[in-house]
Amino acid sequence: MGAMEDPSTRAARLRALREAAGLDKGEQEVNGAAADTADQPVLKFRNYTVRDDKITHEKTAVANPPKYEEPVVEAEVDVEGEELLLSVAPKKPNWDLRRDVEPKLAKLERRTQRAMILLMQNQQHHASGEPT
Repeated sequence: MGAMEDPSTRAARLRALREAAGLDKGEQEVNGAAADTADQPVLKFRNYTVRDDKITHEKTAVANPPKYEEPVVEAEVDVEGEELLLSVAPKKPNWDLRRDVEPKLAKLERRTQRAMILLMQNQQHHASGEPT
């Protein structure tokens, strides 16, 4: 099996291997022809209207896919499920406006509280008779 192997001995060795495998020349030719036909693609003509009479027998019927029916799922009533739905529910459309205005409203609320305290102090001073 070296690089200097005689071609005639190599041919004899290969012939012996073929015979041991049970393949003679006749079987090789038959298997070779079968392998050639198996390698070629099979035409099915699903989307093509065949006009030639020689190949009309190879036309296949149009495949009709099965009708899809949506599965019906019965919803179980859960208190936890309802809470989950409320937490997942979409926000109101004006949530971004409220977010943007909230700091300004907080500032106004503080000013309003201070003004109310000042008014109450003024009323107490007037009621007690002390000048402001």
